[in-house]
Amino acid sequence: MSPPDAAPDTVPDTAREPSVGRTADRALVAAARHSGGRTAAVLGCAVTAAAAALAEPAVLGHTLDLLLRRAPSGPAWTLLCAAVIVAEVALDAVAARLTGEVDGRSTARLRRLGLAALLRTAPHHAARHAPGETAARLTAHAAEAGKVPAAVAHALAALLPPLGAMVALFLIDVWTALAFLAGVPLLVLLLRAFTRDTRTSIARYQQVQLATAGRLVEALAGARTIAAAGTADRERARILARLPELGAEGRRMWQVYGGTTARSAALMPMLLYAVLAVGGIRLSAGAIGVGELLAVLRYAGLAAGIGAVTGGLAAVVRGRAAARRTADLLTLPVLDHGRAELPDGGPGTLELRGVRVVRSGATVLHDISLVVPGGSTVAVVGRSGAGKTLFAAVAGRLTDPDAGEVLLDGVPLRELTAEALRREVGHAFDRPVLLGDTVGEAIGCGAGPAPDPEAVRAAARAAGADPFVRRLPHGYGTRLADAPLSGGEVQRLGLARAFCHAGRLLVLDDATSSLDTVTAREVERALAHRIRPGTRIVVAHRLSSAARADLVVWLEEGRMRAAGPHAELWRDEPAYRAVFAADAGAAADGEAAPGAAIEAVTEAATGAVSEATR
Repeated sequence: MSPPDAAPDTVPDTAREPSVGRTADRALVAAARHSGGRTAAVLGCAVTAAAAALAEPAVLGHTLDLLLRRAPSGPAWTLLCAAVIVAEVALDAVAARLTGEVDGRSTARLRRLGLAALLRTAPHHAARHAPGETAARLTAHAAEAGKVPAAVAHALAALLPPLGAMVALFLIDVWTALAFLAGVPLLVLLLRAFTRDTRTSIARYQQVQLATAGRLVEALAGARTIAAAGTADRERARILARLPELGAEGRRMWQVYGGTTARSAALMPMLLYAVLAVGGIRLSAGAIGVGELLAVLRYAGLAAGIGAVTGGLAAVVRGRAAARRTADLLTLPVLDHGRAELPDGGPGTLELRGVRVVRSGATVLHDISLVVPGGSTVAVVGRSGAGKTLFAAVAGRLTDPDAGEVLLDGVPLRELTAEALRREVGHAFDRPVLLGDTVGEAIGCGAGPAPDPEAVRAAARAAGADPFVRRLPHGYGTRLADAPLSGGEVQRLGLARAFCHAGRLLVLDDATSSLDTVTAREVERALAHRIRPGTRIVVAHRLSSAARADLVVWLEEGRMRAAGPHAELWRDEPAYRAVFAADAGAAADGEAAPGAAIEAVTEAATGAVSEATR
């Protein structure tokens, strides 16, 4: 394991560029292999069509000479000429059909790879990219990158006519070939400049596109706040702020393409006229015939066919640039799993050994060592920014520590299989996201088998969600899109989902913050009596949660300042009392404010009565 203070959590973009480029190329190779048969068929059809196009001038020229001489074999060659033309058109059509299939399959493959990488990494790594940027990488950019395998096949096939045409020119007449060859260096310089300028402009265009998409998604997520603040015009201006830059890069791309087309349009006629002049001289000298002159002109046109080569190169360049954007997701660190299983019947003993967590080069959790007895409830308290949520994430292995390890019933969490980890370690959050089509599916969503309807209802009752769910139009079968849920109701459904799949360790990260006091106490009682027994880690802001816990872990600036029973900490540590007074907005000189003190007495008494009645 690398020393945590030596390596920042994020890597500078400049250092990641070569790695992202290699990852992008590997992803494109994987996408090509995924449709290997179809990609090979595209290449075969395109190359055969190009071969037919290459044979056409020779067949056409020879047919013309035979017809001019009224040779008996003229009609047969006419039919052969028609067959070559038909074959070229048919093969181009088949290649176009297969290209659509290859593009679709390659795009799907890249999207699956990107999505899998996104879901395999730790949540804080996944949040490295804004939601809008991630969506753009998996949609528009993946679709553009998915065109690369077929585009490479077409680009390779597009090289055959110019190269073959040059060979044919030399075979027909060396002098006309040399006349054409004089302009080839200019064609090469034109292609080189086009590739360089196109790659730069496309990369800039896609970068601005990602930033704009990110701002748009942020605005959509905060639509209510924008409406309430009356800042719609300001948000519109913020989202569209880089539109002029996007337009400028788009115009630059077209300028590069248009400039190349214009220069090639000027260059190719001059080459053709030079070939025609030399060919005319050779015809008058009797060195070549009329059919051969026709073939020479057609081959000169094919050899100067920079348009097809330019178009193929442009598609490959655009696709590779887009693949780099998608490949940014593939470089996210993987949260690996092992092959170990938890011992049967374990109580859920949780142990943190020298846990240290680093973010962006700064240590945010400092060498925390703690043993939580199985079946106990631990309240994690501290001021905002103390590291409570990060502690909970490490305890439930939503992220790995940079030093130290976390064990559950003696087994390091990183050695557990993914199935064992998510079967026995559950989470509930302050702002849960509900997954599924209906309310019942959202509650039952988990790593294990789908629970039966009664288990779903029991979990909802324990979370205090059953009454309002029954009032919905179709109860547990109500579609989430049709269920008008408040923040507290969403939080209760998130709790119900956690209760439905509760294992030997359950982590509640501020999961009752939107609940009223009465409902929060009902949830606490349900945790104690109605949910599968196990260890509970509760990120607590309420005094009642700390008072009811078996153990309190008090964090301050990422360090564990103390750990012990709430009553002892409350009695002996004025700064501990001030944590709750500050959350109530009434801290004064390290002593709890009167209102907080009254609440403390009430909550402590309530907790004592609750304990006595268990």
